[in-house]
Amino acid sequence: MNILIVEDEPKLAQLLADYLSQAGFESHIIADGQQALDYLNAKRTSDLPDLMILDLMLPNLDGMEICKAVRQFSHLPIIMATAKVEEIDRLLGLELGADDYICKPYSPKEVVARVKTILRRVQWQAVQKQDFQAEQSALAALSGLTLEPSQLKAVLQGHTLELTSVEFQLLELMASQPGRIFNRQQLMDKCYQDHRVVSDRTIDSHIKKLRKRIKDKCPEQELIHSVYGVGYKFEVLAD
Repeated sequence: MNILIVEDEPKLAQLLADYLSQAGFESHIIADGQQALDYLNAKRTSDLPDLMILDLMLPNLDGMEICKAVRQFSHLPIIMATAKVEEIDRLLGLELGADDYICKPYSPKEVVARVKTILRRVQWQAVQKQDFQAEQSALAALSGLTLEPSQLKAVLQGHTLELTSVEFQLLELMASQPGRIFNRQQLMDKCYQDHRVVSDRTIDSHIKKLRKRIKDKCPEQELIHSVYGVGYKFEVLAD
């Protein structure tokens, strides 16, 4: 993995590069803020580094501006380094999209540890995204249903289902494990995480409305099935 070090203190930059090399990383050093942004802009479509260690105070363009500009086109992990310890600087850096910050003087070993931690998190998130995309692809192929949780949007065979938040959560939970039977308590726990008291009839009412919304768009499609005395399940029945 390649780490971009944007630091105008040559000895410190080289020390970081040496420690990162010992940990199995490749490094590239840039000492000028504008040059660093130009470098990243040139690589924005491919070959971006895996992580950037970004000093706050730099010639020509400071780290805050670089961080802000990079966030317009990339989720590149960024660790901001600063000798300014005021809380506002730390918070501002993180609000602009930095993943972490570290105050000078710092231990190069600590920086390497933070680099490893952030990259592990990024890799885990990538795996989770791939798993989610695989599940969505399988679900779409099976039923024609696609879900976009960030927008509470459900599309069935090209038709957008107008769902409430509770209805979407019910559909999302059951569709995540086709064939599995969910009892009413499990469905209530998903939809009412504030632990408010609701009755079984409330869930039954939501399920009834969800079924109607599906039927209104796709009359031939029955996806939510009742299991007498137990609960409900999502299943695509073969013709």
